[in-house]
Amino acid sequence: MEKYNISALSNGIQLVSEYIPYVKSFSIGFWFNVGARDENERNNGISHFIEHMVFKGTRKRTAKQLSDAIESYGGYLNAFTGKEHTCYYGRGLSENLRRTFDVISDMIQNPLFRDYHIKKEAGVVIDELNDINDNPEELIFDKFEEILFSGSPLSLPIIGRENNILNFNSPSLHKYHKEKYLGSNLLIVASGDVKHENLLKTAENYLYNEFTSAAPRKLKKANPVSGIHLINKEIQQVHSIIGRETFGYKSDNRLKIKVLSTLLGEGSSSRLFQSVREKLGITYQINSFLNSFYDVSAFGVYFSTNEKHLEKVTSIILKEFKRLRETKVGEKELNRVKEYLKGSIILSLENTTNRMIRISNSLLYFNRILSAEEVLKKIDAVTAEDILNLAGELLVEKELVSVTLKPAEPKKNKAA
Repeated sequence: MEKYNISALSNGIQLVSEYIPYVKSFSIGFWFNVGARDENERNNGISHFIEHMVFKGTRKRTAKQLSDAIESYGGYLNAFTGKEHTCYYGRGLSENLRRTFDVISDMIQNPLFRDYHIKKEAGVVIDELNDINDNPEELIFDKFEEILFSGSPLSLPIIGRENNILNFNSPSLHKYHKEKYLGSNLLIVASGDVKHENLLKTAENYLYNEFTSAAPRKLKKANPVSGIHLINKEIQQVHSIIGRETFGYKSDNRLKIKVLSTLLGEGSSSRLFQSVREKLGITYQINSFLNSFYDVSAFGVYFSTNEKHLEKVTSIILKEFKRLRETKVGEKELNRVKEYLKGSIILSLENTTNRMIRISNSLLYFNRILSAEEVLKKIDAVTAEDILNLAGELLVEKELVSVTLKPAEPKKNKAA
């Protein structure tokens, strides 16, 4: 049985711990309810840029001292930005929890945002942006969500635009940090060999800023543009996604969609992996996905192949969609998919960082901690009838969005 403790600090910050007696380490995450979804075209990329910049030094520590304070004791420090959240997290031996808390709380409360650091880091982030543009497997997902969530901030790329990155400065970062890094926007979760009373005392010692409350996020509905979208790129293979928007975390149907997605293309036993890769050998990569947000998800099938096989692979995917719309899945296949999903969840619980992330997502999206047992029971409750009904609603060909990165036409040499 999981053992959770939850406390609310006077400044609005929620503090959560999960005690695991058989480990000698911890994972802790500081989760801010801010990401690309809170941006606009003019400041797109600022959440991700701030995530980089808080590692560049504080009023108490240089960048080197921040990393040394953790790594010199065998720990690990990192961060990531999503479309709805930014997380700063650390791992370490249990006796170093206080030290890690001190370092992360210093980073989030006292960033310097000096202009010469900003200018240097802009070059690093633009390198990261160029890496994405050079990697079609990653770029295709940005392009798909840009089209799928057209008209909503969810369409904006997390990393931002080059022009924005080059124009960020100390005043703009301090202003955004002050507006978004607020008490009611912060959730702190620790999992492992963590005593809650010690964590609470540590938080009271190190979270000394006067955090205020944040305004609730405004959710803007997207206007997806269905149909086929082709993008020419200097690449060798075709990379394509066929999909649509569907239910988000707040819907009871999301877990049913996850079962449908797993059946379709997650794992080497899935229908599409078997029919396209194993049977025909015309693609190396083919998988389904479900990228979820509070009120909506991006669902689809991604594959890469030789350009001459594009039409063939697409037709097989659409044929499988049709089969799911018209034919109820057998109990044996459905049970296999459920066991695969449940096994993935249980195996992930062997890792304290995964546990910390699971608890955080549960609180951020459901305002309560869903136990693993509750999630497993919900997976077991999905029926073949549920899959048939959802497929009939979602896998309608005329409502799908298709985005394809294809090799650019070779340039013709002009005669001398």
